[in-house]
Amino acid sequence: MKHIACFQLLSDYSGSPKVLTQILRELLKRDYQVDLISSKGGVLDELNIYPNLKRYSYQYTFSNNVLVTMLRYISVQIYTFFFAFRYLSVENCVFYINTLLPIGPALAGRIMGKHVIYHYHENAFAKGSFYKILAWAMQYLAHEIICVSAYQASFLTRQNGVVVIPNTLPQDFTNKLGPNPQKVFKHKNILMLSSLKEYKGTNEFIELAKRLHQFKFTLVINDTQENIDKYLKQITPFLDNLTIYPRQTEVYRFYSEASVVINLTNPKLAIETFGLTALEAMAAGLPIIVPTVGGISELVSDGVNGYKIDVQELSKICECIKTILTDEQTYLHLATGALEFSKRFNEKEMVDCIVNILGE
Repeated sequence: MKHIACFQLLSDYSGSPKVLTQILRELLKRDYQVDLISSKGGVLDELNIYPNLKRYSYQYTFSNNVLVTMLRYISVQIYTFFFAFRYLSVENCVFYINTLLPIGPALAGRIMGKHVIYHYHENAFAKGSFYKILAWAMQYLAHEIICVSAYQASFLTRQNGVVVIPNTLPQDFTNKLGPNPQKVFKHKNILMLSSLKEYKGTNEFIELAKRLHQFKFTLVINDTQENIDKYLKQITPFLDNLTIYPRQTEVYRFYSEASVVINLTNPKLAIETFGLTALEAMAAGLPIIVPTVGGISELVSDGVNGYKIDVQELSKICECIKTILTDEQTYLHLATGALEFSKRFNEKEMVDCIVNILGE
């Protein structure tokens, strides 16, 4: 039986831990022995019910102070580097590195002669020098690199051992959605799932709510209520058509109430390598509006399942939303296209591809 030592820096409710949870759940069902080394809490806690999982946790959180965050990051890398050597005598053990960040255990794995697999979720080359260094290191340390989109893979200088496996959605998540385009068209509700990071477009979403007061806006922010309250005091007056929610463990109910889902990531500041929320929206039968570049743009064909418009063109986004939510025939056409496109992403096929890389 294959033994997997999986390293994830931060377990929260963002995209990469959600995808990792999905993959590990299926591997655990297939009787793999999985050791999971990550921070405490988050979506990965869902895996604690499996008897063939061993969970090793440490305390880790981001800080608003960049220096503090870097010191915490370095300390975790030192800790996990030495922790990894407990697998020195464990035969047939694969090191599964989720995201670029766990470089400490990746380095330890190569020193010990372990098979090291990276699941690469970021686009390091659209970020700063720190991420570029991590991406350079990944290309030397990894035996195989799993990318989530062709766009993301195109930036790597290495081609050998690089495979594109798009993200998918867990079947139990899609089973909860129950698409009903005729019903949700009447809701006139625009949804965005985001964070407080500048590049995510939270300010622009609030600006849309100001301009389109005839529609409802729902914003789900992956952060605490305390941090959200601090943020809102700085930037906005009360808007009666805007509802803001803090971090959620279950998001399917928001899709059930939404009419349109938008992603306002600023491509001048960051690039979406895949766009999990866009796929979630389409699985709910919802039209989407996304940036024109990045892996997320690979999910959308203009006028078929949504539209590609960058956040710099807010006026154009406003007009697009008006068209979608006032023309029912257009809406139903886009909703049908979104739902059909989402069916291309099969969870079993994704896990089978990863199993082929891991080896039986």
